[in-house]
Amino acid sequence: MSDPIPASERKRSFIERLSTMLLRTPDDRHDLIELLRRAHERFLFDAEALSMIEGVLQVAQLSVRDIMVPRAQMEVIDIRESPEAFLPRVVTTAHSRFPVVDGDRDRVIGILHGKDLLRLQVDPDLNIRDLLRPPVFVPESKRLNVLLHDFRADRHHLAIVVDEYGGSAGLITIEDVLEQIVGDIEDEFDFDEAVDHVIRVEPGEHGPRFRVRALASIDQLNDVLQTAIADEGFDTIGGLVTDRLGRVPRRGERVMIDSMLFEVLRSDSRQAHLFLVEKLPADAATPAADDAR
Repeated sequence: MSDPIPASERKRSFIERLSTMLLRTPDDRHDLIELLRRAHERFLFDAEALSMIEGVLQVAQLSVRDIMVPRAQMEVIDIRESPEAFLPRVVTTAHSRFPVVDGDRDRVIGILHGKDLLRLQVDPDLNIRDLLRPPVFVPESKRLNVLLHDFRADRHHLAIVVDEYGGSAGLITIEDVLEQIVGDIEDEFDFDEAVDHVIRVEPGEHGPRFRVRALASIDQLNDVLQTAIADEGFDTIGGLVTDRLGRVPRRGERVMIDSMLFEVLRSDSRQAHLFLVEKLPADAATPAADDAR
């Protein structure tokens, strides 16, 4: 019986095979992704690794406004509230961090960690202001790869997103960014599966945009966006887009359905999970999309 191949030899073989596969210099990002997908088809790495590599590449293309929790969905604590008023909400939502505002959501004065509230059990007379951490503010246009670097360098987990006028547009967490790379993480700002399948986000170049779960029903999307997309025998948006592409949607792909542009924000080897949807005006030029081929 032959001896097992040392791990160092196996690793070198993988690197050599991958280098050979990528020997031709890609012309652009799309070309690079196609090379990586062909490498996956030749079993140089598994589907999970491919999904994460695609996620890393996509993070460099997305900005904060694309994935942030919108202002209307933010769970905040008003500094003027008594602990008796906001503690039940803290327990119900089970978030670990809360923006604290002074009167309205445009005046964020700090971040309150849920664990710091335990000190109120020891000292009920403690001033909540003494527990606040300084808030971090980021613009809507900031690239996700830059934000992730800042989160890691400064050891922050949450930032308040501000619009061009300095008002609060939403919030974003490090988990939100990491989910674009590794997939869903059971964190504090995940969607409410029962109701939040379609969430309005910041407008794009052509108008309103929506973050839509693949499990959202076509009827639900039509109701929210005031459209009339035909179900074509499918119940969910994920099923409709998959059928239109003729295969499992890939992260970063875009496809037009009626006047709607669907961009795949998150997917794996089996199914799509999340889309960014924008209704284009009739006179808008159709963006270059990865339609079914």
